[in-house]
Amino acid sequence: MLKLIHATGRRAFLALDKVFNRVFGDLLNPLYYLGAISYFMFWVVVASGFYCYAFYDTGVDKTYASMERLTHVQWYAGGIMRSLHRYASDAMVLSMLLHLARHFFFDHYRGFRAFSWVSGVVVLWLVYASGVNGFMLPWDRLAQYVVVTTAEWFDVLPVFRGTLVRNFTLPEAVTDRLFSLLSFLHIGIPLVLLGALWIHTQRVPNARTNPPRPLAIGLMGMLLVLSLVKPVVSEGAADFNTMPATMSFDWFYLAVYPFVTRGDGMLLWFVVGGLSVTLAALPWLPPLRAGSGRPWRMKVHPGHATVPVRPHETLLDAGLRAKLALPFECRSGGCGVCRATVLAGEVDPGPYQKSALSDEARARGEVLMCCACALSDVELEVAEGAALRDAPLPVFEAEVTRLEPLAHDVMLLELSLKSNAVIDYEAGQYINIVLPDGARRSYSFTEQSATAQRIDLHVRLMPGGRFTTEVFTTMKSGDKLKLEGPLGEFVLHEPSDKPLIFVAGATGFAPVKSLLEEAFHLGISRPLYFYWGVRRRRDLYLLELVQQWVSAHPNFHFVPVLSESTDEDGWDGRTGFVHQAILDDFPDLSGCAVYACGSVKMVEVAKPAFVAQGLAEDFCFSDAFTAQSAPSVPA
Repeated sequence: MLKLIHATGRRAFLALDKVFNRVFGDLLNPLYYLGAISYFMFWVVVASGFYCYAFYDTGVDKTYASMERLTHVQWYAGGIMRSLHRYASDAMVLSMLLHLARHFFFDHYRGFRAFSWVSGVVVLWLVYASGVNGFMLPWDRLAQYVVVTTAEWFDVLPVFRGTLVRNFTLPEAVTDRLFSLLSFLHIGIPLVLLGALWIHTQRVPNARTNPPRPLAIGLMGMLLVLSLVKPVVSEGAADFNTMPATMSFDWFYLAVYPFVTRGDGMLLWFVVGGLSVTLAALPWLPPLRAGSGRPWRMKVHPGHATVPVRPHETLLDAGLRAKLALPFECRSGGCGVCRATVLAGEVDPGPYQKSALSDEARARGEVLMCCACALSDVELEVAEGAALRDAPLPVFEAEVTRLEPLAHDVMLLELSLKSNAVIDYEAGQYINIVLPDGARRSYSFTEQSATAQRIDLHVRLMPGGRFTTEVFTTMKSGDKLKLEGPLGEFVLHEPSDKPLIFVAGATGFAPVKSLLEEAFHLGISRPLYFYWGVRRRRDLYLLELVQQWVSAHPNFHFVPVLSESTDEDGWDGRTGFVHQAILDDFPDLSGCAVYACGSVKMVEVAKPAFVAQGLAEDFCFSDAFTAQSAPSVPA
């Protein structure tokens, strides 16, 4: 039944979206900005309310007269402001109800969205409380009706037993103190509402709180025209010796009040209470959705960021939550700005407008990130990807927790992130160490893909190197470092059916170690070849670990190559350039994929040689490093 309700509501909204797209255009469709419109109307209400309050007098004999002066004497300002205040309040209720309905029908209220849903319900009732309270302030016949009916409604509760009617609605009970109380409530409730709105939007990544400027101007113009054509006026002074027979009613805020007048106050309490409890509990009511397990992983090109995606979370929300600068606009599947191509993995495309994503585009693997949800690990290419390259990198504070020599010129540098922070990286990526003057030194992660609080780096001593000299001489446990990242695209491109050849020069072993451990973790059964080129035998650090891989994985083959072997090494293995060893062993590389990491010179020589021997350029993945501080070349 719930699925049928959701499906029916979605069809209705998509049909309305289509009509509104034709009228307003897909980038200015007000149905795509319901939450932002609610915020905009709130600020219009606040601004116009401040103006009206400046001329509002609190007192039995003053209040009504002050509102009349505001409305008629200075109609060109005060009258318009009073009308704006009323109509913006009505528009806020309407946009909030539509916003709530849209999220319900599109099933965006369960799981991790439950907090936003429940806080939204609280916001809605605060808006109603503030609005109803506002109708009491002009002290006209409508205000009299609202005060008396509200008192009667609360008095049906056993806790009050008629005390409100006696204390607030009898002529002798109406004093200046009542108007001070009403004014205090009309200021206090919106302040609480503002805090609730802030809480409500904090859990929504990149929540839009302002509609596009042309739409905001159009909405403001509509309110001004309505204020001039049908200005809000008082209903005549309140008179508690009589009850108003007719009045101009506001159905946005006061729709339930006729039920109280008819004597159905207690029934109305059950309805309102039951509706409130149901709305608040809705995210946990059956039927519950499956899929509360581990998050999927999403890779985004260019930039090769990798972020977790929670079950039923849109790809756009996942990226924005991870601070990626993804392109988007409507977030409702109507404009097509967030279009991306699925390179690998399976996604649910979700509901969207065919005008934003044609069947032909969908067949090519394109999706709208604001609608699509991951059904497996996915890899995306974003067309408007320039923004990703310029996105600010996450910055971390870290502490040195271990320094361990791995070779005569290689140090294991273990870092722990402070404040329980974690970094989500992919095997083969690297991180920048930011020096006090802003210079960067780049080092690769050495372990398989992880969300980690601790990371290991392999630091090679460079003659005269500013940072590496510090690591080998003065650095100690407890020292503080600043990091940024992760960066890099030197990662496994899976799935694939090709044998994988890994080639490393010197400490290029660090990212290759990371890739190999990821391959073992993924259970890749295809042949894996590791060619490691160093100068001398002593440069083969962590050799015992590599031998363990050979013993544990029958499909793994290790070939060390020394370029400057001497008699002291006692070496009877392969010698020369490491890339030449691969060329000798693989006369035809057309069926392989190669991952090469080492010095710029090694990569520049090896890559064209591999391609000349049949390796497809699309399957030659490389990462070159130097001793420089440029952030794009890890060391």
